[in-house]
Amino acid sequence: MKLHELKPAEGSRAARKRVGRGYGSGLGKTSGRGQKGQKARSGGNIRPGFEGGQLSLLRTLPKKGFKNPTRKVYTIVNVEQLNRFENGTEVTPELLLETRVIRKLNDGVKVLGEGKLNAKLTVKAAKFSASAKEAIEAAGGNIEVI
Repeated sequence: MKLHELKPAEGSRAARKRVGRGYGSGLGKTSGRGQKGQKARSGGNIRPGFEGGQLSLLRTLPKKGFKNPTRKVYTIVNVEQLNRFENGTEVTPELLLETRVIRKLNDGVKVLGEGKLNAKLTVKAAKFSASAKEAIEAAGGNIEVI
């Protein structure tokens, strides 16, 4: 097969409807809209979810849940991820972003105690779990809540 031999599959390309061009077009008089009714009128489009005046499904279902507008979202870092830093490093949220340990700094960083820490570090974060505190202090490091 060559480039000039390519053509679309049979029936995949329909001709554009030329509406309102008389009887010869095959779409004369009502222009394919049928007789009367809401969809036959000008401006007679119906918004999504409209059920002809019947109470819509969205309004019949009960309201559920609550979205807290002041909720804080913390980016999570496990202790084992801090092993990439050398002894004596001061680990801050900005450093974690630079080194791509985290991709996004939401409302702060929370350090969790998953894994084992080998390096002696000073870790600055918004929150620490109890097991993370133990792991960092056991490795000889310090914790600073910011």
